[in-house]
Amino acid sequence: MALDLQPPPTRPSAPRLADERPPGIVVDTAFRWLAFAAGMLVLVILGLILYSTTEQAWPAFQAEGIDFLIKNDWNPAAGSYGALSFVFGTLLISVIALLIAVPISLGIALFVTEVAPSWLRRPVITVIDLLATIPSVVFGLWGAYVFAPWVLPRYEDLANAFSGVPVLGTLFNGTPVSARSFMTAGIILAIMVIPIVTSITREVFATTPAAQKEGAMALGATRWEMIRGAVFPHARSGITSAVLIGLGRAIGETIAVVLLIGSLPNKITAELFSPGDSMASVIVSQFGEASGTHRSALIGLGVLLFIITLIVGVIARGLIARSDRKLGLAR
Repeated sequence: MALDLQPPPTRPSAPRLADERPPGIVVDTAFRWLAFAAGMLVLVILGLILYSTTEQAWPAFQAEGIDFLIKNDWNPAAGSYGALSFVFGTLLISVIALLIAVPISLGIALFVTEVAPSWLRRPVITVIDLLATIPSVVFGLWGAYVFAPWVLPRYEDLANAFSGVPVLGTLFNGTPVSARSFMTAGIILAIMVIPIVTSITREVFATTPAAQKEGAMALGATRWEMIRGAVFPHARSGITSAVLIGLGRAIGETIAVVLLIGSLPNKITAELFSPGDSMASVIVSQFGEASGTHRSALIGLGVLLFIITLIVGVIARGLIARSDRKLGLAR
């Protein structure tokens, strides 16, 4: 018996009037304009913040000029406001934090996604997520009253051990060697940054296609070769984003740094065990008693911190776009 393979007849659609709109076009247009307004609102808010703070800081900018950025002399009693040492301190403790936090974060993320058994994966993720919710003042108090007294003898031992050694003798030293120093602030910032970088990199590693990992293993690659050849190239832009988000957190951290950096202005040195100051910490410690040009100078530090954060964001977008282009060409 022959089978009838002809498709069933379709019901003709009702004719559309010439002036009738396609279904959903009004909702789609409204959604498009709403999303555009939301995106522009963010830019407007950032612009207003930058404008209002710059207006408040203008008396200090006008009085100091370019010296506000390049001069290392912060002396409110003499009417001198040079922010170079604060910029140096901010960048130094942020770099220390990243140098410590990034390798540890990548290791934890790889352990959770590629190595850990299922019964251990969930507790580790929970602990990391809980660390991200702890207020910064708790880290600061713990660092000031528990970690700092414990670490001071270790700083002194390192200073004595590397005394006279080129470069290392300068880095692992202080004038004086202090528990509240650039290094202590950087270590505590690293502990605060680790949960953020770990969470982002863990999610990025988890998105690596299973076919790529299984293909590498099928070709005889070891686990490390699979991670290096399949996971890292896929997650390169995500790792960059995580590192720069962690850098932004470290640059803007305030309370913990105030408690741990030592609050010593006009200090530009390569000695990591020396006390110093940062932009965020000096704003917090001096703003309550400031007035006039001094207050404007502190607001100017906030403007400078805002601009540095924007620059970090622009660099992040550039690096991510470049990494994506290279990865696209490689594929």
